[in-house]
Amino acid sequence: MDVIRWKNICPGGKQALICFSISALIFTISFFSGSVLGFSSELWALTYWGPALYFCLFNFVLRYCFKGFTYEVSVRSAFLGAVFSLGLYLTTLDNGWKVFGLYTMILSFFHFSEFMAVALTNPRTLTTDSFVLNHSMQYGIAAVSSWIEWAVEYYFFPSMKAYFFISVIGVVMCITGEVVRKAAMFTARTNFNHTVQFVKRPDHHLVTHGVYSICRHPSYVGWFYWSIGTQITLLNPVCIIVYALASWTFFRERVYAEELTLLTFFGPQYVVYQKQVGTGLPYITGYIPENTGQRVKDDHWSY
Repeated sequence: MDVIRWKNICPGGKQALICFSISALIFTISFFSGSVLGFSSELWALTYWGPALYFCLFNFVLRYCFKGFTYEVSVRSAFLGAVFSLGLYLTTLDNGWKVFGLYTMILSFFHFSEFMAVALTNPRTLTTDSFVLNHSMQYGIAAVSSWIEWAVEYYFFPSMKAYFFISVIGVVMCITGEVVRKAAMFTARTNFNHTVQFVKRPDHHLVTHGVYSICRHPSYVGWFYWSIGTQITLLNPVCIIVYALASWTFFRERVYAEELTLLTFFGPQYVVYQKQVGTGLPYITGYIPENTGQRVKDDHWSY
């Protein structure tokens, strides 16, 4: 992997990194001020009301200084930085809040890192959608459902959220999923896109080296296990099952559609690749050309 130099980062990526870092620093100082200086009525307000006021002020400054795309990137990055610091603070509380804090940090970093990975590998496709914050209505419903399950179980059965060692397993799954997904993005670089491509670009080529030599769809594999890991982190037994089934169904359909396109793009070259490398996703084989006369082993290119 090439060494990442500041001067080689696109303007959008630089703006995002600066705003995320400043926001995370400001809010971390605010949240932990009471722990360092001791609690008083003034510091209580600083800890619990200050962050909301700071974000409004921060947003005002960003709105005044930047316009258009730069502002949209700035405010999203600042928001994710604030959420990350909130998660860090929650990890200092009791078990139930601790696991939610870990989840919050994982979620905010995932969305920020998605944008930064695109900024570093394929900046010409960089948009505010690269944060994947507005992925789909189903994604939003799934996230809110997991929060509701955590809240209900924590309120009525707080002991369910006390198995921190299990939560750590989820954190490890999330970190591993992140690494696999980002490795796919940095390996594919300009061949990677958050949406399935139906028109082959002149510079689009089949990527089969690096992490793609292990599984055909490493970005999907990473996200699949990351999504399940978030629910293990939250100790949400219901959502663990629901997320696993929903993610598996989504990626089965996504892989099928994507491989149909890739076979159109690369023909026999992709058929050979299918036979040599599996998708990496359990019991998902992808699109199987009818003329091969055999089932193709289980991933590759986009997302």
